[in-house]
Amino acid sequence: MNEALQLDVGQKVLEVGAGSGWHAATIAEIIAPKGGPRSEWGHVYTVEIVQGLAETARRNIMNVGYGDRVTIIMGDGSKGYAEKAPYDRVLVTAAAPDVPKPLIDQLKLGGIMLIPVGSVSMFQTLWKITKAADGKTKEENLGGVAFVPLTGEYGHKF
Repeated sequence: MNEALQLDVGQKVLEVGAGSGWHAATIAEIIAPKGGPRSEWGHVYTVEIVQGLAETARRNIMNVGYGDRVTIIMGDGSKGYAEKAPYDRVLVTAAAPDVPKPLIDQLKLGGIMLIPVGSVSMFQTLWKITKAADGKTKEENLGGVAFVPLTGEYGHKF
């Protein structure tokens, strides 16, 4: 997924679904490498709706030394995180019923989003969405995947 995001040093990334914090750490290492100058660092903002997971991710991120490059937010990631938008990249790590409009709105022109879309039955399609300079989006099917369902306002309803 990091390869499909075409990550680069200095980018600002929104991750929806922090989980354990592992994926945010891998992104941080690419966009804000420990050996690089701070002035060129990017930042990862990761939103987690499950309080216990947010706390675990925060602890893990601090333990591996990425606390200055990754911010964990407890909240509804299906709505994104408008406070720090726009983002160069958006990564959604839970399957949405459809692409949430707030995430498209928070993606920079020229930005890339990866999002699994589909049912809660553990089969979805991973979409790579690129936002052109005119604001229009192009979707590319990256194949079948299986993710947990996205919850929240723009997620699956149970």
